[in-house]
Amino acid sequence: MRAQAGEILEVFENPRPGRRYTIEFTCREFTSLCPLTGQPDFATIVVRYVPREKCVELKSLKRYFRSFRDTGAFFEEVTNRILDDLVQACAPVEMAVVGRFNVRGGIEHEITADYSSSRQ
Repeated sequence: MRAQAGEILEVFENPRPGRRYTIEFTCREFTSLCPLTGQPDFATIVVRYVPREKCVELKSLKRYFRSFRDTGAFFEEVTNRILDDLVQACAPVEMAVVGRFNVRGGIEHEITADYSSSRQ
């Protein structure tokens, strides 16, 4: 069973809360499972965000990504779940998560989910 994001993701105080800047993480070894076949899906996940008061701690983000290895979910769900969990953890000014899933059946898949606190 997959652990809850709140049990894995850790944050720390933004060292420059008065400055607008962007943090980007790229995980080239992301793996989840196809919910129909149980076969592994491989992807590159890119997270880009403008922090507010909290930043995501990198080691916990690695553990969080690993928690998907035994999770069956469609690409769209995976990408949006990552966005929802990270927004809940650090409440950024804005954030985008891009899931670039490996070619399957000759078709490339890229899903982008974004969040902006000004639209909420």
